Amino acid sequence: MSMATTVTKAETLVGRRLRRKEDPRLITGTATYVDDIQMPGMHYAAILRSPHAAARIRSLNVQPALDHPGVAAVFTGADVAGVGPVPCGASLPGLRVPAHSVLARDRVYFVGHPVAVVVATDRYVAADALDLIEVEYQPLPAVANPEKALEPGAPAVHPEWPDNLAFTYHQEGGEPDRAFAEADVVVRQRIISQRLIPTAMETRGVVADYRGAEKSLTIYSSTQIPHLMRSLVAQMLGLAENRLRVITPEVGGGFGSKLNVYAEEALMGFVAMKIGKPVKWIESRRENFQCTIHGRGHVDYYEIAARKDGAVLGLRLKLIQDLGAYHQLLTPAIPTLSVLMMPGLYKFRNVSADILGVFTNCVPTDAYRGAGRPEATHGVERMMDLLAAELRMDPAELRLLNFIGADEFPYATATGLSYDSGNYAEPLKKALDLVDYHRLREQQQQAKASGRLVGIGISTYGEICAFGPSPATPAGGWESATVKIEPSGAVTVMTGASPHGQGEETTFAQIAADELGVPIEDVIVVHGDTAIVQYGIGTFGSRGTAVGGPAVYYALQDLKAKILKFGELLLESSDVTFSGGVCTCNRTGKTVTLAQIAAASYRAMKLPPNTEPGLVATHFWEPPNFAFPFGAHIVVSEVDPETGQVEIKRYVAVDDCGKIINPLLVDGQVHGGVVQGLGQALFEQAVYDQDGQLVTGELMDYAVPKATMVPWIESDHTTTPSPVNPLGVKGVGEAGTIGCSPAVVNSVVDALGHLGVRHLDMPLTPEKLWKLIQAGGQA
Repeated sequence: MSMATTVTKAETLVGRRLRRKEDPRLITGTATYVDDIQMPGMHYAAILRSPHAAARIRSLNVQPALDHPGVAAVFTGADVAGVGPVPCGASLPGLRVPAHSVLARDRVYFVGHPVAVVVATDRYVAADALDLIEVEYQPLPAVANPEKALEPGAPAVHPEWPDNLAFTYHQEGGEPDRAFAEADVVVRQRIISQRLIPTAMETRGVVADYRGAEKSLTIYSSTQIPHLMRSLVAQMLGLAENRLRVITPEVGGGFGSKLNVYAEEALMGFVAMKIGKPVKWIESRRENFQCTIHGRGHVDYYEIAARKDGAVLGLRLKLIQDLGAYHQLLTPAIPTLSVLMMPGLYKFRNVSADILGVFTNCVPTDAYRGAGRPEATHGVERMMDLLAAELRMDPAELRLLNFIGADEFPYATATGLSYDSGNYAEPLKKALDLVDYHRLREQQQQAKASGRLVGIGISTYGEICAFGPSPATPAGGWESATVKIEPSGAVTVMTGASPHGQGEETTFAQIAADELGVPIEDVIVVHGDTAIVQYGIGTFGSRGTAVGGPAVYYALQDLKAKILKFGELLLESSDVTFSGGVCTCNRTGKTVTLAQIAAASYRAMKLPPNTEPGLVATHFWEPPNFAFPFGAHIVVSEVDPETGQVEIKRYVAVDDCGKIINPLLVDGQVHGGVVQGLGQALFEQAVYDQDGQLVTGELMDYAVPKATMVPWIESDHTTTPSPVNPLGVKGVGEAGTIGCSPAVVNSVVDALGHLGVRHLDMPLTPEKLWKLIQAGGQA
């Protein structure tokens, strides 16, 4: 190998395991979060919230709070009557949309419903003043279980409607009735995907600063969608959009819970405009659990039809979605994603699904890492294991029998999607090889013979991500990028995505550095400021690199074309190439560097024909389709018969997210996703009592997995590039969460199968399993 080849390879950054450029400020504690923002004259807000899940507000006296020293203002529902309702971006036929105002007016319908806001010169004064507000409530019957909410005579969450059914949705493909009629075997199961609390390390927070002379409002918010927030909050406040600036500083975790516009963002804007001072509100952990959206909340009834040889014929689903008390931005849309992905990776040509969206007196559900796809994967993967048990087939063999073939792409599913590319057998076979599957089954039998409860669980998942074509999204599915080369040759990338842990400050810099031939240290990535960055959609649904990345790539191509024009001008030749940060005249060998070209472009002493000065390019990229990553996860578990404790002996994850920009970051995304999947499978559950009180309202009661609870995760990959975008990338931010929970549950059910255990609902707590073991599997 020649030295030139070696140097070229070393300088290629895409595909290399580079540490994140973001990390130094994060791990040294020098990053700026919302609560770090300080301003002269800062005031602090505290919000009075309902202690009842359902009640009428009979009277409200705020004067004692107003009289408290240090209190600047108190606002109630009557004061904010001119502020628009909290927006719901989803649209379904017949959807009932309650008008949810930023402060309650005459009634409350979930514990934590905001009733009044106190503004003071000190946050502790504001908190103390809340206790002085006098509220007389008339408690009303509440309902916190979605199936009970559907029963005749159930308390109405919203009295303007006769029942709690917010919407119904039906979708089918093929001939499901015929498929079930012709089936040799039909398996049915009720499967619960319990409510989860996203529990971002940083709770939500808002700082609002109004400049009356300029009639401009700046909102700092821990959000995943700064530009969409600007549009929606401006509309809520009746403010011209170009007079509202949204800045997203560092975000300490989002996981979909900050893919929203909440009451507090508009409320703090309203307060700042009223008092003429900057105001800060930081959510407490209890507020976070009570008032920030929850995830999941499914009760699913599945039926699977198959021939006796294992070939699947049809799939039916009745999906009851706990919506909560009102709609946040995407609440009604999330269960439709479960329907779209219900066939998984298999050749289900006949499917039928019915969604019942149900109001309850609980905080709304909305997007949480995976957003509808973990529920779908959990359902179909449990059903495949149940079918394998019914047919006495090996679960791996059943999956391999029913996978869509590698030669069948693009593949039109029965739910109306077009899977872009895939080789579904490859990651499963790789995972089976990594665990030495056949030998592992032999070891399992030996362990069972000695009284040990060892199980092997398989999950093969596919996900719809890289949201996505604009006609299929509520707010546009494109993404934007501006690439600017400064006069010195330094490079600035401005992305409309809003990364908050995904690592695009690194991956986008890798792409730009490779395309322009500059050191990665010379590239910075800017995001999250609507006054600086061109309009963008944001980061969610594993779209940051898969949609934002192509926008960066195409902006770079436009810029390279302009660089070449200036190179031709400076080298006085039309026979010029640009590579490695240098334009070279192929005839004479003369060169000019990117820095020299940049300086000349801004100096503009002479310009190429029909070319503007400067080196700046902006591109808005509209994807033609979603992307569909996939993979296989295998879990080996052992259940302690004396305690019911589950120990994960091995966790193997083989994921295919298309072309990998940075393997280190991909592994990190998979590991983080797996941990949240383990949380759902083994530990986490948001529990409301029959009166709508959140029992798991603190971290003392809500069991988020700790580092010592997490096994070593063995990560590997296959690579099937996506034809949807020029980078060949798909998405990986949610993959670990989607693939995890069914692998864990399948493993534990397998460990207890000889006791007659057929199915277990999450979370698989030691108490639940211990009782089951003591009852001989019949509890």
